[in-house]
Amino acid sequence: MENTDPIMEGRAGWHAIYTRHQHEKVVARLLRDKEFEVFLPLYNVARRWKDRTKQLSLPLFPCYVFIWGGLDRRLDIVTTPGFYRFVALGNQPAVIPQAEIEAIRQALVQGSRVEPHPFLKSGDVVRIKSGPLEGIEGVLVRKKNSYRLVLSVELLQKSVAVEVDASMVERVVGRNGVAHAA
Repeated sequence: MENTDPIMEGRAGWHAIYTRHQHEKVVARLLRDKEFEVFLPLYNVARRWKDRTKQLSLPLFPCYVFIWGGLDRRLDIVTTPGFYRFVALGNQPAVIPQAEIEAIRQALVQGSRVEPHPFLKSGDVVRIKSGPLEGIEGVLVRKKNSYRLVLSVELLQKSVAVEVDASMVERVVGRNGVAHAA
């Protein structure tokens, strides 16, 4: 039986392209010119130099451009200047869940302040970067729609949780350069 699932055939679904450094906008423009559906989420940031401040529009995901389907025209994609490779699972371009792309699109359309943030997951050992709890380390956990930092007194084998803003924490990296595991 012939496979007619468009995602399996590579014509549908979101894929991530890894680009050369600072080539995201060029790759996105060239792929649009080739009539591919492309998503390059950008955010605005003010950068200061000695003599001036300038507003820049930068990629939310440096070195990545998202493309809808188009794998049946793979040669047109891989020959695009600035293209480096597909993000793949095994030797096949990975499909990114549409809900993840739509969530980012919706946040951008709603005008929310969107900016890059290190990838954190529950169980990561994190440190608070600023504010009254600056420097405190604990384990990041999620409770409903908020994040909590679990602080423990190991001798007593007791813990407390304090609610934190996820943007105020950073992953703690061990001496070997690897993030601590929970």
